Amino acid sequence: MNNKNLNIFIFLSVIALAGILFIQLFWLSKTKIIQNENIEIQKNQIELNKKYFTESAISALQNVRNNSSTDSSYKYASVEKIQSNLYLIEINNDIQPYYLQTLLIREFNRFKIYKDFHFSIYDCFKDSLKHSNLIEFYKDSAFIITENRSEIKKFPKFKINRDGAYFTVFFPTLKFESIDTNDSSITPAYYISAVILLIFLFFAVSIHIIIKQKKLSEIKNDFINNMTHELKTPISTIALSSEILFKGDILDDKDKIRRYADIIFKENKRLEKQVEKVLNVAKLDKNTIHLNKEKFNIHEFIMDLKDSFEFNNKDLGVSVKYELNATQFIPLLDTVHISNVILNLLENAIKYCAKKPEIKIKTWNEKNKLFIAISDNGIGISKEHSNNIFEKFFRVPTGNIHNVKGFGLGLYYVKTIIESHNGKIEVKSKIKEGSTFTIKLPIN
Repeated sequence: MNNKNLNIFIFLSVIALAGILFIQLFWLSKTKIIQNENIEIQKNQIELNKKYFTESAISALQNVRNNSSTDSSYKYASVEKIQSNLYLIEINNDIQPYYLQTLLIREFNRFKIYKDFHFSIYDCFKDSLKHSNLIEFYKDSAFIITENRSEIKKFPKFKINRDGAYFTVFFPTLKFESIDTNDSSITPAYYISAVILLIFLFFAVSIHIIIKQKKLSEIKNDFINNMTHELKTPISTIALSSEILFKGDILDDKDKIRRYADIIFKENKRLEKQVEKVLNVAKLDKNTIHLNKEKFNIHEFIMDLKDSFEFNNKDLGVSVKYELNATQFIPLLDTVHISNVILNLLENAIKYCAKKPEIKIKTWNEKNKLFIAISDNGIGISKEHSNNIFEKFFRVPTGNIHNVKGFGLGLYYVKTIIESHNGKIEVKSKIKEGSTFTIKLPIN
């Protein structure tokens, strides 16, 4: 998928997600409006129930007061609602509890007030309320008297500063259901939010996978182009040298024969190394690499390497310095692979240097670990690419310039070998200042 198609895909996906989000929000708003309307209807219904019960209770208690009063002029005395489930009724004379109970049950049945209640009669001599037992509503409009004294303890405390006789009626179980607006309004939002989140996660993962596959495809294409370029050059050189030898024009000139034979030999070795790199990486991918660990004197290897490396690259004026400060420098390592790792890093220090290469190798110990740092004065690596240089086939983009040869396998091989030794490798770099690769290996 090229960049244009990828951009079109992302654009259409964003539009689709925006459409889904709009529809979800639209239905959420509609659902919320309907819920609010239902809540208002329920609230109104509850208020109507409260109002109906209050009116019925006052009417029933007025009838009780009228039937219990001996003075017709007192029929217009007040029936007062003190609390939502507590009523006070003034009377002009004392009343017997049993008679009051009979009147209350009769009037409550008439007005269809089927609620548990108990009443209290004010005793003016003792200045106290005398509570009745709980009268519970049973089925078929029947009330029964129980000895439930716990309900009397629930009788609300109140103070009335007035003279005269009165009684109270308390409905202990009277409750009007409340509306929980939080749950009813939040549940759809949670649901829609979860759906939207899942869609966005799926979209993000899909885009990530597509971009990753596109990047991998580009890296592989770059690898194939580099490999073609790397293999084509020695093959062409070998073919040209072989053709000259085959024609026999230089059979009498031994120096030329030796020179062309040397070219063929070196180019063949170069070709062999390139193929070996690819095969080594193939082995790493299949986890078929085997480590033959033995005691490896890192300091001795570095000192020997310095002389040979400077000699082999004397035309470039390579300078290798070292600070070998480690006190524990003979760990168990695979000597072949670790040697290749260090050589790879040194070769990169020369390969990616635009001036006279200056390399510094430093060792030290920390917490039973051996650290090997290789610093150079090369072209450096940008932060954008420093996290990708250890990936297989990855090479820092240089456009159409191919002045540095390679497949992008060296640092991948380095990282894989170091990690197979339970170690780590890190890089710190600045553009045009150089890079430092730090290897951390366990001593034991």
